[in-house]
Amino acid sequence: MTFSIVGRDDTGTTWGIAVASKFLAVGSAVPAAEAGTGAVATQAMANLRYRPDGLQQLREGTSAAAVVAALTGADADRDHRQVGVVDREGSSASFTGDACISWAGHRTGPGYAIQGNCLVGPDVVEAAEQSWQGSVELAFPRRLLMALAAGDEAGGDKRGRQSAALLVVTAGGGYGGGSDVAVDLRVDDHPAPVPELARLLTLHGLYFGKPDPATLLPLVGALRDEVAGHLRRLGHEPSDNFDGAFKTWVGTENYEERHVPGSIDPVLLDRLRDQASP
Repeated sequence: MTFSIVGRDDTGTTWGIAVASKFLAVGSAVPAAEAGTGAVATQAMANLRYRPDGLQQLREGTSAAAVVAALTGADADRDHRQVGVVDREGSSASFTGDACISWAGHRTGPGYAIQGNCLVGPDVVEAAEQSWQGSVELAFPRRLLMALAAGDEAGGDKRGRQSAALLVVTAGGGYGGGSDVAVDLRVDDHPAPVPELARLLTLHGLYFGKPDPATLLPLVGALRDEVAGHLRRLGHEPSDNFDGAFKTWVGTENYEERHVPGSIDPVLLDRLRDQASP
């Protein structure tokens, strides 16, 4: 009772899953991914063992098609299951059991596997596929989300809407570089979960996105004076220690992933100006 897209980016360094369903907290059940390994989505009458078992096989170099065959071949309830896999090479495979609630089916291609069950019709997976194929210019998390949104706009789960999730992994992509989980966002119970997930992804870009070195502005001269005035109005006195006051504001607002000493990210400058405006 779910639709999802499993994908790998065109650089071969990032994997992810976007999923939506009339099901509480679908992100707790469907997606699994590991940097350098691949990604798995298990749904319909989801078999949560498909996640660790599938990743283990992918870790060993097994192809997506062989993983799907092994998982379903050993499962007596496979007719009720649906699974999509993309491996480290970008090969993909899906399975839709004959007993999955109609409409149920899947589409696969290089770097993606799209699958859904209990849908309003095949237009859902077709719309997701068209979006994926036509959005190569987007950042990978946004591309996954836009494919999910296209399926949602085409009707999605025929029972309605409740939850959505986005999981993206890449080596060192997590907060502070301390994990491989670049994006892990869930909307567990919401009347419009996919638009809400899009809102959260925008916030994720603000808080956890990295600044573009080409756009950094040196904190000197008139710009430094302007920033000092904004900091003062916000209660961070810069007179004795400008750098310390600026860093304190950055940390207070949770923008440390965008902090570059001696410069300011234009994104942060806009936020500072907005906060300090009368």
